Amino acid sequence: MNRNDICRLDGKTIVITGATGILGEAFVNGVAGAGGRVVLLGRNRDIAEARAAEVRASGGEALAVVADVLDRTALDAALAITLDTFGRVDGLVNAAGGNVKEAVIMPDQDVFSADMDALRKVFDLNLFGSILPVQVFGPAMLETGGGSIVNISSMASAQAITRVLGYSMAKASIDNYTRWMSVELAHRYGGKLRMNAVAPGFFITHQNRALLTNPDGSHTARGEAVIRNTPYRRFGEPEELIGALVYLLSDASAFVSGQVLGVDGGFSVFSGV
Repeated sequence: MNRNDICRLDGKTIVITGATGILGEAFVNGVAGAGGRVVLLGRNRDIAEARAAEVRASGGEALAVVADVLDRTALDAALAITLDTFGRVDGLVNAAGGNVKEAVIMPDQDVFSADMDALRKVFDLNLFGSILPVQVFGPAMLETGGGSIVNISSMASAQAITRVLGYSMAKASIDNYTRWMSVELAHRYGGKLRMNAVAPGFFITHQNRALLTNPDGSHTARGEAVIRNTPYRRFGEPEELIGALVYLLSDASAFVSGQVLGVDGGFSVFSGV
């Protein structure tokens, strides 16, 4: 590869779980824009097909596959379709995740009466919903030469962010899994298969919109607190995650593994003073 093209994804097939979400849409467009073939995995067939069609209309290659990241059978089928269509897998983006309303612990709620089922649901979705796709697509990546796996972490993984207990625990586990697995992959396969993570700051998604904004678009008290503690003084835009993602998927990061790259407008380094 020409060194001028080191951040490109030409010829690479990238599987993106959670491709039907808000951040997933940016990831799909970013990978396609960098020349990668995109496999969109999600539970909403209509959205997945529409986004795949947009990529193809722009001259790219894309495949939409309906699959739940906690369903091994569905993921195995998705892998088979991917290999039948593109012949290889070079990258995996674990973008499926999020929170559920029942797992949010409000200030007036008894902290000792958390909904355990809801917490487990959030934990399973974010952690095991990332581990299981690795179990399915990882071996296929090794068979076709290796590649890069990118997990999605969060600011909640390293700091105590109120209300989102289950989500925070799951994302902290994502960081640990990313570091642990990167070491194992390096010991076993050298640099053939790498794992890193992107830790977004605060971006408006379906899961957090009601926590951060009012119906009229103004910020809630929580939203104002986030802005106050973000040196950029704003929420992030999904497109601002693309550079970090493409870098970690591309050959430009060939010697990078086990890292959690923050894209947060300075939130994680600001003391509030």
